[in-house]
Amino acid sequence: MNINLDQALTVIEAARNKAKQIGVPMVIAIVDAGGNLVAQQRMDDALLVSIDIALNKAYTAVAVKIATGDLAGVTQSGQVLFGIHNADGGRIVIFGGGIPLKANDQIVGGIGVSGGSVEQDIECAEAGVKKFQSL
Repeated sequence: MNINLDQALTVIEAARNKAKQIGVPMVIAIVDAGGNLVAQQRMDDALLVSIDIALNKAYTAVAVKIATGDLAGVTQSGQVLFGIHNADGGRIVIFGGGIPLKANDQIVGGIGVSGGSVEQDIECAEAGVKKFQSL
């Protein structure tokens, strides 16, 4: 099972609304369970670098099956996953803003948000996850 385009656009809208509420232009990406792009939007004036970062956050959330923020602690020097950010062609993101999307405890996709602080990215991604859970 994978997230479909209509669901992805609804999730993006929720994340985008949160970004508008906090006043930070974001890039929001949704991938399916295989890490393939389903939909991505860049708000006006969002950072160009956030295009790749948002997509890679969504990809990472699916690839490692946890939120990207949860990787921060275990990827530091001396920790068990140190250096993983170099894996998979450098696509693995080790800071917050990417969260798996689950249906019936199965990962069906991921959301990645970039453009603000890590905390702001997480806040917008969580808004998207919350919307997905209500679909």
